Amino acid sequence: MSRISGKGDIVNSDRLQPLVSAHLGHSNVQILKHLDVLTAVSQFNTILCRGGVVLTLAISNQKGGSAKTTTAINLGAAIAILGKRVLLVDTDPQGHLAEGFGLPAGALERELSLVLDGKLSLPEIIITVRPNLDLAPSNIKLSYLEASLFARHRREDKLKNALAAAKNNYDIIIIDCPPSLGLLTVNALSAAESVLIPMVCDFYTMLGVGLLLEVIEEMRVELNPSLRILGILPTRLNRTIHAREVLERTKLELKDRVKVFEPAVNESVRFKEAVAAGKTIFEHAPDIKGAEAYRNLAKEIADGL
Repeated sequence: MSRISGKGDIVNSDRLQPLVSAHLGHSNVQILKHLDVLTAVSQFNTILCRGGVVLTLAISNQKGGSAKTTTAINLGAAIAILGKRVLLVDTDPQGHLAEGFGLPAGALERELSLVLDGKLSLPEIIITVRPNLDLAPSNIKLSYLEASLFARHRREDKLKNALAAAKNNYDIIIIDCPPSLGLLTVNALSAAESVLIPMVCDFYTMLGVGLLLEVIEEMRVELNPSLRILGILPTRLNRTIHAREVLERTKLELKDRVKVFEPAVNESVRFKEAVAAGKTIFEHAPDIKGAEAYRNLAKEIADGL
C-alpha cells in the first residue's frame, strides 16, 4: 500500500502494477479489465455522499488536462447562481482560477502563499468575482512556498487551518488542486470533506484515477478520517469509440461503489473560448451540453447543502 512519507511525498504501491498490463484494442475490448484499485474501493469503505452536506470539496486528479480548473470555475459559478455562497480556493501555483476570471495571476500581490506562510489571513486575500462567488487566488509564489513547507510542523494542515477563518461565510468551499500528488494536494485533501474527481475518458487518465483512489484511502487512514469521495465526473468526452468504452467500463467496474456522474461534460471549444474571455461557460455559451452537465451537478450538490 502507498504511504505518505515524512517529507509529504506519495509513494506508489506495488498493487498498481497490474494496471499497466491492461491492453487497448477495438470496441469490444475490456479496457479496465485489470483495474484492481478501482474494484477494491469497497474494501476501503469509501462511501459516496448522496444528498449529504458537502461543505469543503476538493477537485483533484494528478493528471494535467483533466478539466479540474474548468470544473472548479463552472461548478462554483453554477452553485452560486442557485443562490449558495461559494468560495473557490486555488492551490495550483499556475494560478489558472484567477486567469479564468480575467485576473492576471502573476500581478496579484495578495495570494494563497501569504496565507499558508502565516503572513495574511484567508479573508485578506479573497476577491469577489461574481455574485455569491469569491476567489482565494494563487500564483507562482505558491510553488516557492511549497518547498519550504516540508520542514514545518503540521505542514499538511496549513490549508485546513487557514480555511477556518472564512468557513462560516460560505455554504461550500471548492478547492482546485494542482496536477500532482505533492504537499499542496495533500493539504487540500486534509482540509476537504469530499473529493470530486474529473476524469478525461481515456485509458491513461483512468489509470491515474486508480492511483488517486488509493491515495485518498491513505489520506483517510493517516490524516483525514472524514474524507469521502463525492464521485467521478467524466470530462472532455468526445465521440470516439475509445472514449465511450472507457466511460461505460468505468461505470461497470465501479457500479455503486463510487458514483460516476451523468451526463458527462462533452469536449467543446466553447470552454477554451470562455477562459480566454475571462467568463464562465454560462456567460459565454450557456446552451451547450457541457454547461447543462455542470448545472445538473451543481443542483445535485446544492440540494444537499
